[in-house]
Amino acid sequence: MNDCIFCKIVGGQIPATKVYEDNDFVAFLDIHPVSYGHTLVIPKEHFDKLENTPEETVVKLYKLIRRLAPAVVAGSEAEGYNLGLNSGAVAGQVIFHTHVHIIPRRKNDGLELWGEKEYQGNMMDEIAKKIRAAIKQALN
Repeated sequence: MNDCIFCKIVGGQIPATKVYEDNDFVAFLDIHPVSYGHTLVIPKEHFDKLENTPEETVVKLYKLIRRLAPAVVAGSEAEGYNLGLNSGAVAGQVIFHTHVHIIPRRKNDGLELWGEKEYQGNMMDEIAKKIRAAIKQALN
């Protein structure tokens, strides 16, 4: 894709601090990290978001992340990590090219990722019912 910054990184048109590359994927440090060592892992082929990425690519991506994440933690001298994937603008996706964030975590690092909500009344049951119906439709 001509205007995709990640495609430009893959094509060598924009520099990136790469930490891993193979025929299908590249991993590089985020230029606006939320934690030191914050790494992005992307397929080289352009897909705008996870649900439009072929299943075999997603499987390979997560198999790779399973191996890269502990190395990112070790190399950045962290104690753990979060994986992040934003799908859609309202979810915080800024670059519309499938990518997963590996975010190294350290004790007392100040990162607060999610606030908690409480279900009111039978809201949990109602939402679960709608999700089950949507899953049933998606899997058929």
